[in-house]
Amino acid sequence: MNYPIYLDYNATTPCAPEVLEEMLPWFSQHFGNAASKSHPYGWIAEEAVEKSREQIANLIGAKSKEIIFTSGATEAINLAIKGTYEVYQGEKQHYITAQTEHKAVLDCFADLEKKGASVTYLPVDREGKLNLETLKSAILPETKMIALMLANNETGIIHPVEEISKIAEVKEIIFFTDAVQAAGKIPLSVSGIHLMAISAHKFYGPKGIGALYIRHNHKLPKPLGQISGGGHEKGFRSGTLNVPGIVGIGKAAQLRMEVMKSESDRLKSLRDQLEFLLLEIPNTRLNGSQKGRLSHVSNIAFEGVEGEELLRKVCQKVAVSSGSACTSISPKPSHVLHAMGLDSDLGRASIRFSLGKSTSGKDILETVAWVIKVVKELRGN
Repeated sequence: MNYPIYLDYNATTPCAPEVLEEMLPWFSQHFGNAASKSHPYGWIAEEAVEKSREQIANLIGAKSKEIIFTSGATEAINLAIKGTYEVYQGEKQHYITAQTEHKAVLDCFADLEKKGASVTYLPVDREGKLNLETLKSAILPETKMIALMLANNETGIIHPVEEISKIAEVKEIIFFTDAVQAAGKIPLSVSGIHLMAISAHKFYGPKGIGALYIRHNHKLPKPLGQISGGGHEKGFRSGTLNVPGIVGIGKAAQLRMEVMKSESDRLKSLRDQLEFLLLEIPNTRLNGSQKGRLSHVSNIAFEGVEGEELLRKVCQKVAVSSGSACTSISPKPSHVLHAMGLDSDLGRASIRFSLGKSTSGKDILETVAWVIKVVKELRGN
């Protein structure tokens, strides 16, 4: 198949060849169950799991015993949020999140509201930024968790997690952050954070594997496991461990540690070129702030065109999206852009460009030429 240029790396990334090579023996040669404690097949598998746990801990600045493997970020998010709700079962509960969170987070809180919890959804400004004074004023005596993402999946805006963690610490509230788009892209620290979700396929690892960081040795409670079974992963996540996937996420984490800075600088240069050229098209605008965002993401609104037709035509030669991959099945405009003040029509006529390790200067120039051609056609120019 003749694939288009790929500029949708926030949706998913290709599995790195080094990651695939590292994983292959664990499907066949080293096929043991990591929970089999009585023979070498299990011992070798368990050793591989612990090596990966250490690699992920190094990526986010944690201890290996604080890493719990899951099937991906959505499961990690559910474990963090719903597991915390169950810890406080029977108490009056209040949670704070933002209107621009990923749907996996928002849907979890919608479920908690049905069970009786109250949730405050913080607004953002036109650049997608939070007001920390608004956050402080939203805290109630019964607030159990602040759940705010590290970097937004649609605009790349990076939230001030260091300041947020200090607010949570003073108030003795659990702070959970969805770091899915940030892990492997920018340096991370879990200082002041109690729970953090990551996903391998966002940083050149395999699909179907993720992790939840759970802070160790802290007086605030840990979440309760949501899957019952054999008590794997210290009881937080029962189920036979996906050893090949775990090996893959560990190798991907190691590789990102080695190239993160240089790759970020390269992609920023390409992203800035893309933006400069596209924003020369009349009646276009950048969605979000130019500062304080991931270096590989750009979200641009194109006025005067019909959104679905714009996306359909652009994707004939350039694979992009109009928002989160998890909500692309819905014709509704992006809830993130709506929260930032864009009307429905302009929200639909916005495109997220997210660059990655295979993106070249030639890709950028060809993308710009094609988008200009499509926009002119749709505007009847």
